[in-house]
Amino acid sequence: MTLPSLRTSVGDITLHEYRLTLGARTWSFLHTGAVLTRQDEQRYLRNDDNPMPYGAMLWPASIALAHEMMARASELEGKRVLELGAGTGVPGIVASSLGARVVQTDRSEVALHVCAMNVERNHLSSIERRVAEWETFETDERYDVILGSDVLYATNMHEQLRAICERFLAPGGVVLFSDPFREQSLPILERMEKGGWRVSLAKYVIRVESGERAIAVYELTRA
Repeated sequence: MTLPSLRTSVGDITLHEYRLTLGARTWSFLHTGAVLTRQDEQRYLRNDDNPMPYGAMLWPASIALAHEMMARASELEGKRVLELGAGTGVPGIVASSLGARVVQTDRSEVALHVCAMNVERNHLSSIERRVAEWETFETDERYDVILGSDVLYATNMHEQLRAICERFLAPGGVVLFSDPFREQSLPILERMEKGGWRVSLAKYVIRVESGERAIAVYELTRA
């Protein structure tokens, strides 16, 4: 099967396919390249000439969060879900397949374009997409679930992320952040815990041909 290309300002980029099977269901995701192991990540970050938009790449934290969506399948029907930094949209698309009403946001129009391709590829039509910056994010809606895959690495954005969680999480809702145990991700979790949030984690090990990566899925709820 011939895969489409992604047309960008730096030229056409060949897309790759990742097939995710959870239980009896399989999803297909297009991406600009996989950054799954620590070695993959180091090679990618060292390559200053790499034209690949990082938001449209496949990251292990998104796969782990998709596993978490499947683990919560019975809780998602009809729930309002906000995905921050959606990238290729893996967990949000799985959540939508399980009956959730999903809004996917990213500051990158390229990432959201790939996300839209993946929504169509998985025969979904009900997902809303919005270009959004965390500093200026506004909505009239409150969400039962707020998702973020590998979004905690930028410490200068921690306050904006915390503000979104505090303002837009519905009563009784849950925040789920997946993260490859980055040290710089811990301060926001510690501050939110001190601010009255309950924080727990589940650990996933994402295995691929090039190796494996341990991923934490942090669950945050208001105390």
